[in-house]
Amino acid sequence: MRKYVIAGNWKMNNTPAQTKELINEMKPLVAGASCEVVLCVPFVDIAAAVEAAKGSDIKIGAENIHWAESGAFTGEISGDMLKAAGAEYVIIGHSERRQYFGETDDTVNARLKAAIAVGLTPIVCVGETLEQREKNITVETVAMQTKIAFRDISAADAKNTVIAYEPVWAIGTGKTATDEQADEVNGAIRNVIAEIYGKDVADSIVIQYGGSMNAKNAEGLLAKEHIDGGLIGGASLKAQDFAVIVNAAK
Repeated sequence: MRKYVIAGNWKMNNTPAQTKELINEMKPLVAGASCEVVLCVPFVDIAAAVEAAKGSDIKIGAENIHWAESGAFTGEISGDMLKAAGAEYVIIGHSERRQYFGETDDTVNARLKAAIAVGLTPIVCVGETLEQREKNITVETVAMQTKIAFRDISAADAKNTVIAYEPVWAIGTGKTATDEQADEVNGAIRNVIAEIYGKDVADSIVIQYGGSMNAKNAEGLLAKEHIDGGLIGGASLKAQDFAVIVNAAK
C-alpha cells in the first residue's frame, strides 16, 4: 500500500520569520495526518523551517539541488549543504526550472543522482506543455522525461523516489487536469516505471499530481487509483487550505 505524500512547494516566497509563522500556524492543523507532510522551501528558509517544524510530523525539503558535490558554481547549493541544513526532500526538474533556468531531462538525471547520493528523497517533476497536449503527445512526453530522469538509477533507489506529474499548462494558471486526465497520465507514468523496473517497483513508487491542486479539488484527485499525493504550490502558502488537502489524503 502506497502512502500519500503531500508536499508544499513555496517557490520564491516567505522570509525566515514568515516561514516560522506559517509553519506554527500549520502544525496543529496537520497534526495526526495519515499522509507524509512535506514543505519544500527556499534555501534561506530551510534552517528556520526545520526549527519551526520540530515536534511535528512535517518534513522539510528544498526546491533544487546542484549535481556537483562542490566547486565553482556561483549561487548553487549542493546536496551536502541541504542535508546539513536539515532538508530531507528535494524537488527536481520543476517546470519553472525547465522554463526559466535551462533545466533539461539530462540535468534532472544528474540532480537525481546527486540527491540519492546524499540520502535526500527526490521529487522528480514531469509534465507536458499545452502544445504537447493539443498534439496528443502527452504520454510520449512524460514517458521520455521519466526514462531519461531515471537513467542509471537502481530499482532500490527508484522505489524511494517520488514522481510528480505536473501538466505545465495547469501550473499557477488555475486550470487543472480533470481527475480522469490526471489519473490517466499518472497511470501511464507507472507503466513506464514498470517497463524499466518491473511491477513491484511500479506498484510501490509514489506518483503525485501537481497542477493547481487546491482545497476544492484535492479530494476528487486523491481518490483516484494512481494519484498518491500532491505537489502543492499556491495552496501551500495558506495554512487552512494546505490542511484541507493534507486531511483529504487518507
